[in-house]
Amino acid sequence: MKVEQIYTGCLAQGAYYIESNGEAAIIDPLREIKPYLEKAEKDGAKIKYVLETHFHADFVSGHVDLAKATGAEIVFGPNAQPTFAAHIATDGEELKLGNVTIKVLHTPGHTMESTTYLLKDENGKDYGIFSGDTLFIGDVGRPDLAVKSDLTEEQLAGHLFESLRNKIMPLADDVIVYPAHGAGSACGKNMSKETTDLLGNQKKTNYALRADMSKEEFVKEVTEGLLPPPGYFPMNVKMNREGYANIEEVLTQGQQALSPEAFEAAANETGALVLDTRKPEEFAKGFIPNSINIGIDGNFAPWVGALIPDVQQPILFIADEGREEEVVTRLARVGYDHALGYLKGGLAAWKEAGKETDTIKSISAEEFAKRYEQDNNLKVVDVRKPGEYQAEHVEKAQPAPLDYLNEHLAELPKEEEMYLHCAGGYRSMIAASILKARGFDNVVNVEGGFKAIADTNVPRTNYVCPSTLK
Repeated sequence: MKVEQIYTGCLAQGAYYIESNGEAAIIDPLREIKPYLEKAEKDGAKIKYVLETHFHADFVSGHVDLAKATGAEIVFGPNAQPTFAAHIATDGEELKLGNVTIKVLHTPGHTMESTTYLLKDENGKDYGIFSGDTLFIGDVGRPDLAVKSDLTEEQLAGHLFESLRNKIMPLADDVIVYPAHGAGSACGKNMSKETTDLLGNQKKTNYALRADMSKEEFVKEVTEGLLPPPGYFPMNVKMNREGYANIEEVLTQGQQALSPEAFEAAANETGALVLDTRKPEEFAKGFIPNSINIGIDGNFAPWVGALIPDVQQPILFIADEGREEEVVTRLARVGYDHALGYLKGGLAAWKEAGKETDTIKSISAEEFAKRYEQDNNLKVVDVRKPGEYQAEHVEKAQPAPLDYLNEHLAELPKEEEMYLHCAGGYRSMIAASILKARGFDNVVNVEGGFKAIADTNVPRTNYVCPSTLK
């Protein structure tokens, strides 16, 4: 038996490959299916099942394309109603895979179709659970992503409590927990950076698995402090339930190399968003006016999903040479299938064609400290998450979390200089590019973000441990 976690840091997502005696199962695969096909081919195995723990909201799964390519059966748990052919398993049903067995445990709460898959080894011993978004390391799935008119998040949290107590916690302490996500995912509140653990350790350390916890306490703690989910989540659920375009077609369309003239014409004709995926420091030096910077080397896909509300939005992009396919792939992972092509030759070609460019002022933390000392009424805008801001921030800084920047536009001054920072510089450049495109011409980015500012004499509030914040 072979069990392999295939972890994608950008999405904080874990897919899984299980192989036994020439048969393989893939759990919660990403959109691009080649890695799974290659693993099975290397092992001389046939992919028999594609197991989905639920209808994912934060990424588009590769289940449809993988089933078409291999003939594998797509499996969902009870309550799932996909519009394509799939096996809807019953609670307690056992699936044979080579010499091992996978038992279906219906664990509703995150969503009503949420299912945990229990892997039993060749001797029938419980080996591990693939818990999807039901149980994470250090956390549990948020219960507000599947709310219907007749089902509140408190009711979903109640279902989750019962699922954890009745289906997962009775399992042996040496069972390995393989969750669908780790730290950085928006599917939970406070996940660990660890991506696997023993169930026994989670029983001791995970706040939601306390043995003496009442259902009322669980519901209160799990629903407390939930931020609104990113806007693209419902569209990803729809794609995972109803199907989507073939990934190879999406990649072909998105990798069209366009001259500056063709690029500009396409932008004008289609209303495409111009997305610049270069490093923030390169973007600041020069970019196409009104383009938005979301660097490919950060949490690219989740920020695209959070800031571009419509997955149908046509996108034209600028990328570092050789990374064009990576950009299109990572867009497609979160359902943005309408990339129309990229600027051949990058910004250099744009400049050589005599076309207009823009810049964003960017200063060091040391320079910011000098300016702050001279004028402590500087307009400072902190675009970090609310919890980061509450833990510690520059005195008099105004919070405007990047996730909800549009909601704060009316509060921000267009006429006076505005100093933006995040934790390290990635998010503040995204914010600066958005504001610049909205007519805020006096934005100044602080390089290195709060981490660099903390090494200067700029006054800050007293640090409050995030775990004590309510």
